[in-house]
Amino acid sequence: MLQLKILIVDDDEHLSYLLKYYLCDQGFSVDIAGDGQQMLKKMERNPFDLIILDWMLPGEDGLSICRRLSEDENSPPVIMVTGSGGEADRILGLDCGADDYLSKPFNPRELLARIHAVLRRNPRLVAAIPEANHAPFYFGPYRLDFSQRCLYRDDCKIDLTNSEFGLLKVLAQQGGVPLTRERLGHLVDGRDHKPSSRSIDIQISRLRRLLEVDPTHPCYLQTVRGLGYVLVKKSADE
Repeated sequence: MLQLKILIVDDDEHLSYLLKYYLCDQGFSVDIAGDGQQMLKKMERNPFDLIILDWMLPGEDGLSICRRLSEDENSPPVIMVTGSGGEADRILGLDCGADDYLSKPFNPRELLARIHAVLRRNPRLVAAIPEANHAPFYFGPYRLDFSQRCLYRDDCKIDLTNSEFGLLKVLAQQGGVPLTRERLGHLVDGRDHKPSSRSIDIQISRLRRLLEVDPTHPCYLQTVRGLGYVLVKKSADE
């Protein structure tokens, strides 16, 4: 199977290698560049499917690099990372052509979820997204199989839409941490969801009808007041 290639462009060598080892464990092929010149040399030798680009670089900064890459329709998508988490900087990063934006410090699992969300927008790459290395996630009588993108209850397959699977997958990967509907929406499809949007709520309701004995009193797909939704491995009765 095609192995997706990621280029990390960051002058923080320690962070770059930590991310490289983590993403390699997730099934990606990863290379590192310390600045824009090294990035161009790497890209001349090898095609990449995605670039993780730091804003603050020696020489040409990440914003300038991102603008230049966005002018070429054949350039890979870019996830911009920066130590600044201000809304204005985030908007500026997206305006310069970045496909997503992540503030340091960040959890590598969130970066992975955003990588998957960005790659899923490209039909050519969807089938190659490495999910086979993830062990199945078990909750109650259910098994979420990442390699087959399927949900099973006692070995009986439950059909899910892509968005339903994506939502369960993100919740499963968060290790019991509640996520707001806005954060869930962004991690599932890479787009910003307004607080007033109810698309995630609708999907949650559909999943509860599939998973719960009593959807009005969910055991697994729970709401944490003021924090968001969480996927619980075991109900109180188990």
